[in-house]
Amino acid sequence: MVALAAAAIALVLAGGVAASQASGTSPSQADRVRAIERTRLNALVAADTATARSLTADDFEAINPGGGQLTRDDYLASVQAGDIDYLVFEPVSPIAVRMSGDSASLRFQVSFDLVVFGTRYTHQAWITELYERRDGRWQIVWEQATAIPNDFDLFARSIQPTD
Repeated sequence: MVALAAAAIALVLAGGVAASQASGTSPSQADRVRAIERTRLNALVAADTATARSLTADDFEAINPGGGQLTRDDYLASVQAGDIDYLVFEPVSPIAVRMSGDSASLRFQVSFDLVVFGTRYTHQAWITELYERRDGRWQIVWEQATAIPNDFDLFARSIQPTD
């Protein structure tokens, strides 16, 4: 399974390299990180936790749209068990990347269609991520998802203080 994950990553990166070579330019580190992120999102939709794990740092933490915090192991175990079932998890805006040495920050909008513990959620969100290059490999370290409400009035009522 790990070999399959490595092969999938190599194919994605090779595709980016081939496209860049055809245009006469070399792929940028930002393009490589974008390709890795797309591979990770596709792996989550396919519940391919081996590929997702290879792209996720051991100390990964995600903050979901509900404000919950998940470690890598908890997150991927939930995907593998089907407690989190991504039907759609895809960028709907360009993936903006800011590079700084061995770190890359990503920000983009996504479309979600997922089932979490039997409840279906369909909405868009902003995603902000931190990737780090460790031992020559880019891995996601942090992810923050901020929901874009389908019904702003309902959202506003949900965060009003209770007496």
